[in-house]
Amino acid sequence: MNIPNSNSEAPAQPSAPAQQPAGNTGTNATKGDNTASLWQKCRHCEQIVYQSQLDDNFNVCPQCGFYFPLNARKRVEMLTDAGSFQESNANLRSLDILNFADDHSYEKKLAETIQTTGLSEAVITGHATLEGMPFSLAVMDFRFMGASMGSAVGEKITRQIEYATANRQPVLLVTASGGARMQEGALSLMQMAKTSGALMRHDEAGLLCIVLLTHPTTGGVTASFASLGDIILAEPKALIGFAGPRVIEQTTKARLPEGFQTAEFLLQHGFIDSIVPRQQQRATLAFFLRCAAKKIC
Repeated sequence: MNIPNSNSEAPAQPSAPAQQPAGNTGTNATKGDNTASLWQKCRHCEQIVYQSQLDDNFNVCPQCGFYFPLNARKRVEMLTDAGSFQESNANLRSLDILNFADDHSYEKKLAETIQTTGLSEAVITGHATLEGMPFSLAVMDFRFMGASMGSAVGEKITRQIEYATANRQPVLLVTASGGARMQEGALSLMQMAKTSGALMRHDEAGLLCIVLLTHPTTGGVTASFASLGDIILAEPKALIGFAGPRVIEQTTKARLPEGFQTAEFLLQHGFIDSIVPRQQQRATLAFFLRCAAKKIC
């Protein structure tokens, strides 16, 4: 099958720092400055970019091609028919059952993050249509504690996959994560098995799962549902892996190849199926949904 908008058409995106916090938009304005919403400074080329230009270009720098972070709600809007998205389990959130604390309590960090992001958790789930074709989706948001996978994140993703299975819908999983949420201990690690089991039942029902890996996708998310799609796509230059490059080098005592853990490296080595720029993701998703409807993928 020919995948439209393949990597050969993808614009080259300059490398970004491997561990950059995706929640920081890089706005070159102080808090309270009313110009903050008008422009941003690109982290890579350091050029000033008007926000209207970024909005028109899917949050990609028109000067150098650097991918600015895209929050979950904007991505949902980008990949669905207008007004079609119906959010599910919007109020489901983690609890501090371990009474975890370091410099601040986990409960306080959750409350602060909910306040600053406007999200109840690190993933938005629901169902929608694209070109009239129904599908389920789960979209992670790195602004919420690095999109770490805690019990609520795993539960929301599992419930949405189960909804897709019961309603015989394809499912789209858009990932961005720093891995497991240490504040929840073993409960966080359990989500790897739970989400994987839900995807296995979805697969056994003969339904399509598409995964879109964005920068960064690491840790337990990579080691579970992010690697189990029937079709695995990625954004240009996205960091994808389990442990970080520095940890791997220290453990193996070996120098890693250039570009290791980038989407381009993983495509070359068969881990993913295609690299799809943001400008082409909507059309690519629609293509696969049509294929699923005709049962040809």
